[in-house]
This record gives sequence, C-alpha cells and structure tokens, in this order.
Amino acid sequence: MERFLYEKLDVSREIGAIKEIPNFLKQGLSKRIELREYQKEAFENFITYFENEKLNKNKQIHTLFHMATGSGKTVIMAGLILYLYEKGYRNFLFFVNQTNILEKTKDNFINVLSNKYLFNEDLNYLGEKVKINAVDNFQRDIFKNNNINICFTTIQKLHLDLFENKENAMTGDDFENNKVVFISDESHHVNTFTKKKTKEEKEIQKSWETSIMNAFYSNKNNILLEFTATADLKDKNVEEKYRDKIIYNYPLKNFRESGYTKDFVNFSINTDTWKRTLIALILSEYRKFLFSDCGQNIKPVIMLKSKVIKESRSFYDEFFEKINKLDNSDFENLPKEDKYLKKALDYFRDKDKNKTFEFLKESIRDSFVEEKAIIINGNEDNNVEKQLLLNSLEDKKNNKRIIFAVDMLNEGWDVLNLFDIVRLYDTRSSASYTIKEAQLIGRGARYCPFLVNEEQEKFKRKYDFDLDNKYRILETMLFHSIDDSKYISELKKALIEIGLQEKDMIERKYILKDEFKNTDFYNHGYVFSNSRIEKTRENIYEIEEDLKYKVFYPKIKNKNAKIENLIGNKNEKISDDIEIKKIKLSEIDYNILSGSAIYFNELKFNILKEKYPNLKSLKEFLSGENYLGNVAIEFKYAKGSEITGKDIYRELKQEVFPAICKHVNEIKTEYEEYIDRFRAG
Repeated sequence: MERFLYEKLDVSREIGAIKEIPNFLKQGLSKRIELREYQKEAFENFITYFENEKLNKNKQIHTLFHMATGSGKTVIMAGLILYLYEKGYRNFLFFVNQTNILEKTKDNFINVLSNKYLFNEDLNYLGEKVKINAVDNFQRDIFKNNNINICFTTIQKLHLDLFENKENAMTGDDFENNKVVFISDESHHVNTFTKKKTKEEKEIQKSWETSIMNAFYSNKNNILLEFTATADLKDKNVEEKYRDKIIYNYPLKNFRESGYTKDFVNFSINTDTWKRTLIALILSEYRKFLFSDCGQNIKPVIMLKSKVIKESRSFYDEFFEKINKLDNSDFENLPKEDKYLKKALDYFRDKDKNKTFEFLKESIRDSFVEEKAIIINGNEDNNVEKQLLLNSLEDKKNNKRIIFAVDMLNEGWDVLNLFDIVRLYDTRSSASYTIKEAQLIGRGARYCPFLVNEEQEKFKRKYDFDLDNKYRILETMLFHSIDDSKYISELKKALIEIGLQEKDMIERKYILKDEFKNTDFYNHGYVFSNSRIEKTRENIYEIEEDLKYKVFYPKIKNKNAKIENLIGNKNEKISDDIEIKKIKLSEIDYNILSGSAIYFNELKFNILKEKYPNLKSLKEFLSGENYLGNVAIEFKYAKGSEITGKDIYRELKQEVFPAICKHVNEIKTEYEEYIDRFRAG
C-alpha cells in the first residue's frame, strides 16, 4: 500500500532534503509566537512539498494538516498565508462549520489589539507595509493590491452563495478569475460526500463538499489547505482520499507525549451536583493562590457542563443562590480522601488567622459572582460579544471565571486556563456522547505555561516524575463526575481513543534498602546540578566584522542608449563611459536613512538594543563608525547620469536594509560552553 504523504516527507527529512522556513514567514508572525519544533516541521513539510515537483507531481496543491486541538493550527494557517503571499497569493478564503468558531478566528487574524493576534503588527514585504483586510469577495479592484485579503465564511453560507447570486457575495467568478487559497478549519465537516458515496446524484451535486471542490478546481492555481484534529481515517473512503494529502500528522497522543498538554485526572465522587461543583470551586481557588505564590498572574477557569439547556439554566440560578448562602460547615462536611482536595483545604485553613474556612468562603464569594460568569447554552446565547470573551479568557482584563454550557463549545474552542470541567448529570450516555465528552476534555488539554524557577521549561509539564509536588495541580486538568465504574470505564476508553490517556498505565514503587540508606553516600553525599547560562552581550560595542565594511553593488544606472543591429552581431554603442561612486552610510543625509529604516521592524531601536546593549540611539546604529557608518553602496552609472536621493533611498530599502535585517535576525542567544561552579542539593 502506498505510504501517506507525511511518511514520504519523513524520508525527505532523514536524507536532509527538507526546505528551510523563509525569514518573511518567521518575521511576519507575531513577536509573541515562539515556534515549537513540531510547528517548524509542519511548515517545512509544506514548503518542501510545494517546491518539489517530484513530490507534488505538478498536481493542484491540496493538503491536510492533521493536528491536535490546542497544538496551534491557527499559527500554521497564519504562517502559510505569509509563505504563499511571498509566492504571489493575495486572496485567502477561510471557512468553517460554525459561526461561533468564525468570530473568534476572525478576531485572531484581523484585530491588531487582540492578545491572540497572529501577525507582526508592523508587517512589511520588500519595504512596503502589508495590511490584513477582511473582505466579502475578491471581485472589487480595490482588493487587487499588495495586501492580504481574507474572506471569512461558513461552509453553509459559501455553499448557498455559490448557488444564489447575491450582491457582495462570493460567486464562481471569484475563484475562476483569481488564484485563491482555501483554508478549511475543522475540515472533517466538509467530507459529507466522501463518506456517503451512495447518495442520490442530485443531492450529491448540491452537497457542501461538491460546491467547495468545484470552486477549488475552477482555477488550477487555487490551493486548498485543510486542518482538523479528528480526521476519520477509519473510514475507508476518507483514508483513500487523504492518503496523498496528509502533509503533517500530529494527533493528540503525540501532543501529550511531547509534554505540551496538561495531565488529566477524573475526579469521581458520589455526591450531588452542588457538592461536586463546590469541590471544583475550591480547587480552582487553590490553583489561583498557588499561581500567585510562584509569581504568576493566572486565572483558572471552570466549565459547568449540562446535558440539556433547561437543566443548565436551572443550575445557573441555583449556583448563585448557593454561593450567597455559603457557610464554613459546607467545607467541613466535604470528604477528605482525595489528595488534591485535602491539600487545598489544609492550605486555606492555614491561611485563615482563626484556622477556619472563613477566608476560603469569602474568596469563593468574591471570585464567582454573576458578573464573572458566562452562560452559552444555545444559539440564543451565542453572540459576537460572548465569543470574544470566550476567546480571550486568558487575558488579564477578562474577569470571567466560570462558564455554563451544554454543547456549544464542543468544537473550535480551546483555552489554556481551563482546569476543571464539572459534569452536572449522572446518567450514562451513549458511546458517541461519551466520545463528545472526551473531545470536550481535549478542549482544555493545552498546557498553561508557568515557571516556578528559571531553570524549568515554561511550555511543558514539569512534574511527571514528581507527582507529590504541590505545583503538580497547576498542570493537571480535572473532570468531575459521579463515581460510576461503568461510566468511568467508558470515558477512559474514549480518552484512549482520542489519545489523551495511555492505554495501559503502569505504576511502579521503588523502595530503597535499609543497607543503602545507612551508607555515607546516602547520608552525606551531594547531588550536583547545573544550568545553561546565556552569554552576555554587554561587552558588544560594535557591529560584527563581516558586516561592518560591507559594500553593496546596485545595477548600473544608465540613461544612454545603443543602436541594436537586428541582422548580424554588430551593435553601435552611443556611450560606454562608466562612472563609479562609493557612498558610505555615514555620508548619507540622516532623513533618507531614517525614512528607509522606518519600514523595517528589525531596525526599531528597542529591537536593536536587545542585540547591541550599548547602542545609544538609532542614529548611531545607522551612521555611527562602530555600526553601519562604514557600510557603503558603490554606484556604477553612465557618464551624464547622476545619483539622486531617490536612488539612494531605493537601494537602502531594496538591498541594504533587508540584508541588515537578515543579519540582525540571525543573531541567536548563545550559551557558555561550560560552567565551573556548582550548586549542591
């Protein structure tokens, strides 16, 4: 059987035939985004496939990224937009199944003020500012420019627009007359036709998938990029369709094994739904204070999950009544068997001056007031304002702590600081609904980054081998449910199926022999640890030698002409006298230097100051003797011409400063080769 596309690319990687990520992609993403290894590999796979005719076989580009929820699929989308922009694409169609997913994604792509904005705020290409536009279609001449134009829509709306000609809506002409990149999120919804080949032909022709594929194939230069966390590769038709299209495979199992997810624990207990919820509130407050203890301003969030809207609304009202009537006895009467709950209750009792739960009671009352809640049960609750709040739960200005929901958040939503999901119903569900619950748990699987000390990795789990550490709960997600062995068994099976839990967990206990514990080595020995120490750049007072005296050679400026003899090889030159003029940057008017530099993010003073700590001003960098002052442009021009300020400005913008920016970007953090001091512990 033929290998999957990603397996072929694995071979390319092994033999060193993988393409590098271009600078425009890396620099064009938000400065807050630090690409992880698997994201770099995803980019490299696509770039290699796109640029290698032996791999793509000159077929129309159609790929699928099979990547876990929370692994940063939107970062991949944004990076591919930048890469394909550099390849000449300007029009991008983003489509998804649900309107609520659409709004939050649009905010990430378009809203520069969003904390999740994906692009560099100063996006420049060849010295020109690039804007990100949200558009309704690709027909208007105003959009035929050097900006990035993105149309956001749903599968259903796109399907209808293509069948009904409406003003300002998408039509077939948008795809026939423009080369368009189709970006499909949660793309498993598109495959209605792929999985149901026995439909009546008339229905098939009107299916969503057929509509989209017809638009895609209407121009051979169109590209289709699909993204999903749940490709149903067990379906024979789906597997057949995607065997030569899955360009990167990173399911939840790989994501968890890499350490980028929270650990998961099922907190099962035989209590009523209120006590189950109260336990979640206590543990959420415990996390909040533990984060604060280690200097982190992180707000843990809880989801209360009902099965039907009526029950969710009823519990919403009951919840705030119970909060207002909280008493110390509510905490005293809770079971103390669970280690997390016992630690939390002990923590708050110690925090109270009278060793009671008064401090905990007031803290919960303050944290879980109605103003800090979101209810999103159905379409009547689903509006742009709530979607933006749900998309920004990690923001410091967002005060929401608790979410009441039914099924609205099962897809297209994941949040770093979701730590508790409370199941507010005790009935067993069908196997398909239990899978839905497992997938909902996956929505909160992404790791919430924090540091207790500088030696730790911020974005990965830290306590897999120190399970009793008090901070372990800060990287653990809890699913609170009834203690029903059959349900828990079904849930575990579902979690294994989606990759969030190991199939066979093995627990081993190692006991040290008394003989060893009595040795001098055990009682008086030392354990030495070291750490990587960054090399300081405090002693850097000038730019690197390979750039300091660099000379740039632009093309000859020639206003003269020659007479071309079309018969024979003899041409008559009118003039071939060449003048040469070398101009150092220190000799160029500073207004021209700064006017050109303004287009480059890397030439902002705060960026340069990180690389050259002793730099005093931008002017010193652009024209100072120790920096770019001796960099020169050598103009060759025909006698009778002259070098103008425009010529200098153009060369700075097109040749000189892009090379300087590339150099600045390539200055990486270096570390000391060895450490000659140790810390014993």
